[in-house]
Amino acid sequence: MWLTRPLRERSTQIFLGVLFAALGIVTFLHVAMPEDSALYVSAYTVTLLGKYLCYALLAVAVDLVWGYLGILSLGHGAFFAIGGYAMGMYLMRQIGDRGTYGDPILPDFMVFLNWQELPWYWLGFDMAWFAFIMVLLAPGLLALVFGFLAFRSRVTGVYLSIITQALTFALMLAFFRNEMGFGGNNGLTDFRDILGFNLRTDATRLGLFIATGIALSIGYVICRGIVTSKLGRVSIACRDAEARARFLGYRVDRVQLFVFVVSAMLAGVAGALYVPQVGIINPSEFSPLFSIEVVVWVALGGRATLYGAVIGAVLVNYAKTVFTGVMPDAWLFALGGLFVLVTVFLPKGIAGLLASRRKGKQDEPDTPTAPSTEEATV
Repeated sequence: MWLTRPLRERSTQIFLGVLFAALGIVTFLHVAMPEDSALYVSAYTVTLLGKYLCYALLAVAVDLVWGYLGILSLGHGAFFAIGGYAMGMYLMRQIGDRGTYGDPILPDFMVFLNWQELPWYWLGFDMAWFAFIMVLLAPGLLALVFGFLAFRSRVTGVYLSIITQALTFALMLAFFRNEMGFGGNNGLTDFRDILGFNLRTDATRLGLFIATGIALSIGYVICRGIVTSKLGRVSIACRDAEARARFLGYRVDRVQLFVFVVSAMLAGVAGALYVPQVGIINPSEFSPLFSIEVVVWVALGGRATLYGAVIGAVLVNYAKTVFTGVMPDAWLFALGGLFVLVTVFLPKGIAGLLASRRKGKQDEPDTPTAPSTEEATV
């Protein structure tokens, strides 16, 4: 089966082993160590690491379409945010009458804006199963409609990148409006419960961290299963020689559409896991700058590797956490400079550097070669 094939690959086994080992170590250090110990991992750190894993899943989704399909999408931030809003709507409905205004149905921002009834698109989000389906369905439908129109029209290259960025910017402007019914500029916040568990307890935060790690592993295996299947080989053919693939009879637009929709759904799952850990979702997640930043993560880690995208996402966001506290005004310039340096000196990213070093070690002879007969006589 195509989905189990990656589990027999050494690279996938190493990735999953490292990921689950990290989850186990963090869980052990958070639960078993006393708070005054130097090895103790605080709840804040657990939440921060969970945020990194959400970004890693988003980076894997971008690498699937950019690395293996050749589509530089600058709109995956929109799919990430839509999945986050779907989860945020469910969490807002769970507040009930515990809000500031005590309305059992309307969220606080709707009461403040004098809304009289719940909008139709909020119906059903009081049920967890419906919200979880919408986490996948909402970004998937948007990607399906957008991709159908774009790929059928054979829009490629920089033009497709510009269109995806325009889509993200348009959605950001729309969600900033209070009339949309998504909280306007402030977004959705003040979450209390998820599936009956208090979001403000350390146990729930640890559970979300573990759930994010499991989601990352599943997303990685799905992507790896796609790229190692016949569909993945056709995707690479479409990336390298789209006209030739069309000439051979492949429906390139259908291949592109399927992979694009799967990638959008993974981005939506990442956004849904991001929201309860961060505690807020607002239109700034639609920012085109955020989508460009995701591309930088993938470029730094290495395109068309999947695990390189995870490395890039974790490293860049860790650096962002550190340097925004030290030099917040210069972080964006540092990020831009990092992208330029990686493009010039590491065109294949960190994963490519590791692969070249490993190949170089394999090419080196283990034992010195014996001299030839002529050299021995001399």
